Amino acid sequence: MRPIDEALIATLADQAAASPRRRRHYNLHADYADACQRLLNFLWYDSYIRPHRHAADPKEETLIALRGEMGCLRFDADGRIIDRTRLSAGGYCPAIVIEPGEWHTIVALTETALLLETKAGPFDPSAAKEPACWAADEAAPSAASYLRSLQQLFG
Repeated sequence: MRPIDEALIATLADQAAASPRRRRHYNLHADYADACQRLLNFLWYDSYIRPHRHAADPKEETLIALRGEMGCLRFDADGRIIDRTRLSAGGYCPAIVIEPGEWHTIVALTETALLLETKAGPFDPSAAKEPACWAADEAAPSAASYLRSLQQLFG
């Protein structure tokens, strides 16, 4: 048994705070070959996840808010927002299913957020995700302002 408790969450928060990406994932599965890939993803408010899709490894992805609030955005091939959903731990919509090949991203809407991600395995890191060419790279100076513009869509 492996509890997902306050001690683990505090460790993830500390690791995410120290990370240049301001997030930290924690695998719950034992191996990339496992039939079910499960992981926790701890996000600080200023963590930018570049919009992406999973076209090379087309599998549904389920995202469940365990803490805080997040915004999930879906884009068309040109980067126009076509859908947005607020995920809230214990709220009206705590989870979402991302279909294979959909351009999407997640933004934290609270100071911190904790997400449970699940996806069918096996997982191939070389085919993990395709970044959107129309979105700022995570290391680009424009990434912070692009992130803020996405967060502002949720009020």
